[in-house]
Amino acid sequence: MVSQVSGWTLEEETKGILREFRFRNFAEAMRFARQVGEIAEAEGHHPDLSVGWGYCTVRFRTHSIRGLHENDFIMAAKVNRLLETGLLPS
Repeated sequence: MVSQVSGWTLEEETKGILREFRFRNFAEAMRFARQVGEIAEAEGHHPDLSVGWGYCTVRFRTHSIRGLHENDFIMAAKVNRLLETGLLPS
């Protein structure tokens, strides 16, 4: 399934998927992280986020099953759609 969400990689032991998004500066990375947070809150499925100067790493896994669920891939696709709406990594 990870092949169906462009740019995402499977973590070791297939317990999660992640993608690092690159940006021109910290402000763009934070704006992207906030947008991811808004989607996550609306869907009730929250990723682990790591934000720094020029990057935002997003990691999905379903904690209750200690692994991956279809919802993780759906959320990854929704995060990818943010790129199509104009907030593009550098």
